[in-house]
Amino acid sequence: MNVIFDSQKEKYKAPFGAVAENQLIRYSVFWDDREEVRFILCDESGSIIESVSMIADRGYFTLSYRFCDVGLFFYRFESGDKVISKAVDSSLGIVTDIGTGDWFCQLVYDKDYTAPKPSPGKIFYQIFPDRFYRSHIRVTEFNDRIIYTDTDRIPSYAEVGEHTPNNDFYGGNLQGIIEKLPYLASFNVGYIYLNPIFLSHSNHRYDTANYMKIDPLLGTESDFAMLCQTAKDYDISIILDGVFSHTGADSIYFDRFGRYGHTGGYDNVNSRYRQWYFFDDSKVGYRCWWGVYTLPELDENNEDFREFICGDNGVIDYWMSFGAGGFRLDVADELPDRFIEEIRGAVKKHGEDKLLIGEVWENAATKVSYGSRRRYLQGNQLDSIMNYPFRNSIIEFIRFGDAKKFISSVMEIVEDYPKPMMNLMMNLLSSHDTERLINALVAPCLGRNRHWQATTTLTHDEYLRGVEMAKLAFGILFTLPGIPSIYYGDEIGMTSYGDPFNRAYFRWDDIDENLFSYLCQLSKTCSRYLALADGDMVPVLAAESVVAYLRRNMHETILVIVNRSDSISNLEYCGNRYITEPWSVTLDEI
Repeated sequence: MNVIFDSQKEKYKAPFGAVAENQLIRYSVFWDDREEVRFILCDESGSIIESVSMIADRGYFTLSYRFCDVGLFFYRFESGDKVISKAVDSSLGIVTDIGTGDWFCQLVYDKDYTAPKPSPGKIFYQIFPDRFYRSHIRVTEFNDRIIYTDTDRIPSYAEVGEHTPNNDFYGGNLQGIIEKLPYLASFNVGYIYLNPIFLSHSNHRYDTANYMKIDPLLGTESDFAMLCQTAKDYDISIILDGVFSHTGADSIYFDRFGRYGHTGGYDNVNSRYRQWYFFDDSKVGYRCWWGVYTLPELDENNEDFREFICGDNGVIDYWMSFGAGGFRLDVADELPDRFIEEIRGAVKKHGEDKLLIGEVWENAATKVSYGSRRRYLQGNQLDSIMNYPFRNSIIEFIRFGDAKKFISSVMEIVEDYPKPMMNLMMNLLSSHDTERLINALVAPCLGRNRHWQATTTLTHDEYLRGVEMAKLAFGILFTLPGIPSIYYGDEIGMTSYGDPFNRAYFRWDDIDENLFSYLCQLSKTCSRYLALADGDMVPVLAAESVVAYLRRNMHETILVIVNRSDSISNLEYCGNRYITEPWSVTLDEI
């Protein structure tokens, strides 16, 4: 018996991947010992929507189907007591008994979705504002902050579960970013994603104290407007971090510690803000984000809070009016769908080219959070996602060299995401929430405590090997679908383990010119090819430590070959075949 179905091959399913509503899809399976095959389609609840007999033709069974609704759907093929279901971690169909096996999924997005067009060759650059560059140390009215003059010292830390005030600052500011815009433009930065800049009382600023005020250590609203305008002159957009799942306990909205005259919701039952929070009879008296008492959780279903964020002259309007290019939503999986849709409306009111990016660590097309399937990529919520699945795939491939697993995991995302959004994915290799790239590649911390992380450094040989591995990682990053993203300092060889050590001050006097020059050349080279901005991805080879894939659009085709091993592998084109010793793969379907 010969059964064939592959959801990633147009011979069996066309078009590839996610589709817009009302778009026609052709499904074809080869099941040569069957007389009838039925296409079975289910919704989220598992209820059968369609059971349609497919047209038989010499062992092939074909069906054309049009999805008229937006959503995530599930399908497979049945015949008698057997089904063609999805193989685990694969796009291939396998024969299993009725009632067993996984379903293939099909995402259908809004036909009216309009994606911002990525600028060819432009990249994201993430900046932790306090640690990038200070033009000078600003004076603030807060006397509970420690401002280091020695930018080489490591951030203060405590073990997980122990309290740390996070009140040590290095004084990086908006004017410092303005002064370094020529540096960022030199390797083609097109989007700067800033970790939070609003008034807060910790160095990470995820404990917002006032959504309508720049933290004075960073500067003023005029400084922010100047940053947006000057960045625009370099063809760079500024993306702000929207932290809307919680505020700080030390904020004008909650004011647990009385800094703001007890006008907040904590102990003032008449405060406007009290209804924004969840008060209860727990030990701390209110619901906290992940149990952290300094981060009271917000009720995003509260009408007044949503209006404050998304309404006319609200938080989104206010900062977009200064020239911001969009928002990144912190912990998007903790925000209700309706709230995300309203945020999108507020952002897009300032232009369809404005970006809304979500922090989602898993496959955003199939993500389930708090018991609900999420609608991030169905056309009325997010434009882009912080693409952690790509990060994991790249790092794992470079560390262990499993080419087939790499291609499979990457293609799962490419298949599941709508192409207009895939082109906008924020493809990262590290962030403020992970250990730095070189450490993750050559000597990951593997859950060790912060004291170990603070006192452990790479050997010289580990560092040199890590730099070469980082070059390979950047090479892959720049050639996959989506927009490459660099966490500040990775481009110059900064090393460290996790939070807070990954948030050290930028090492301006110790730039690894070898790595930085490579990155500049890579960025310059990749910017020449439009296929890297909007082209399809077609796997060509995945064997041991070698992968090859095409990026192609209507005008050009680029072959990318990656050899992760230390040995030489010869790959040459012969007719319709790429041959590599000792492996080969045909290109009959390319």
